[in-house]
Amino acid sequence: MSDCIYNVLFLCTGNTARSILAESILRKDGHRNFRAFSAGSQPKGTVNPFAIKVLNRLDYPTAELRSKSWEEFAGSDAPVMDFVFTVCDNAAGESCPVWPGQPMTAHWGIEDPAAVEGTDIEKEAAFVAAFRYLKNRIAAFTSLPLVSIDRLSLGTRLRDIGRIDGSTFGQDRAG
Repeated sequence: MSDCIYNVLFLCTGNTARSILAESILRKDGHRNFRAFSAGSQPKGTVNPFAIKVLNRLDYPTAELRSKSWEEFAGSDAPVMDFVFTVCDNAAGESCPVWPGQPMTAHWGIEDPAAVEGTDIEKEAAFVAAFRYLKNRIAAFTSLPLVSIDRLSLGTRLRDIGRIDGSTFGQDRAG
């Protein structure tokens, strides 16, 4: 891969779980070529403790993680994003800010681990599953030949990544 560093923003509604997991995974697994960020349309202001627990257990960075608004990344002083991925279906359906630089976008929806009710073991298992799904997507993304692929093909590949195992794509939203 080239020496280019790409900025990647992961979006969710609350910015407490999925987008936080994705930010941490890309920070570690893609640190040579990517800068990872996360944000929410309606940030809750805190990171889910199960997200922190799973990331710590799997030796992924947590020190700088915080729940924040996507407005931080829409201003003129924000880093220009190369890629913006929604990881929850609610954020995918919302009107996003106009991102400077016209980044490539795709929806990589997975079930919300923070919505799981039950024992702490069941909740943690949901976070581990979400971590695994996101790690697989990020591995597929970081292996793409970003320097040599045309924009149209890249868009197709990014959308295809969002449909791999664990995807909420095509699920019935009626209930």
